[in-house]
Amino acid sequence: MTEESPALYVVATPLGNLGDMTTRAQDVLKAVPWVAAEDTRHSAPLLRHLGSSARLLPAHQHNEEAAAQQVIEKLAAGDAVALISDAGTPAISDPGARLVARVREAGYKVIPLPGPCAAVAALSASGVTAPHWLFYGFLPTKTKQREEVLRELAPAPYALVFYEAPHRILETVAALSGMLGAARRIVIARELTKLFETIHACPLGEALAWLEADANQQKGEFVLIVDAPEATDDEDVEAGRVLKLLLDEGLPVKQAAKLAHAITGAAKNALYEKALSLRAAQ
Repeated sequence: MTEESPALYVVATPLGNLGDMTTRAQDVLKAVPWVAAEDTRHSAPLLRHLGSSARLLPAHQHNEEAAAQQVIEKLAAGDAVALISDAGTPAISDPGARLVARVREAGYKVIPLPGPCAAVAALSASGVTAPHWLFYGFLPTKTKQREEVLRELAPAPYALVFYEAPHRILETVAALSGMLGAARRIVIARELTKLFETIHACPLGEALAWLEADANQQKGEFVLIVDAPEATDDEDVEAGRVLKLLLDEGLPVKQAAKLAHAITGAAKNALYEKALSLRAAQ
């Protein structure tokens, strides 16, 4: 690579399988003199494996502002810096966002290196067909706050994507079933790209029993994907009414479907198909 100095490289690292490390990411980590890492003890073996001689700077959730100042000082001295988290893409439910913001505010270039992301990997293999998804990350650990969040998310017409740690997985899945409804489909993805990778789909009402039946399935890092709620008959009727009004006003099919989706939250593809049928019948 041709290293740009000074610049901050935001580098995605493997979730587990080192084969997922991009050539570009390897080149950057071998070329920069400094690497800001979520856990320097965790990242040091990776840098040694790559043959990188970069020096490590700690940049975790408890020191992110101070770490940002350190990084800015390195950039001011003319050095390039790479930012990595323990696994996956920095700043996606991991430290990094504040550091990146401070570097940008200081006027330095930030260069993203795309690569592994647990949420995207899980979605790609989930079979969830909802056209839109909402990434929430980690839910609150306190029961009342978690219930408040899920109550707000329950009617949203999107697939919902969460991260969870092993010691909270049973509690969280029980809460999802109780607040979102036992009939909604969940995909449980754990230990992605690692030896014991599991991707399991079932109704939410069956998920807790599946986890409890095998303690091994309660281990590792989790991505939980809850499919979008099915539209009720009333919602279908309302979406159809809005769509017909827009078509009657002379709007093109595509625009009418787009606006009806924005107004009602109904699936855009279904609205488009319905709009074609209504227009053909006119």
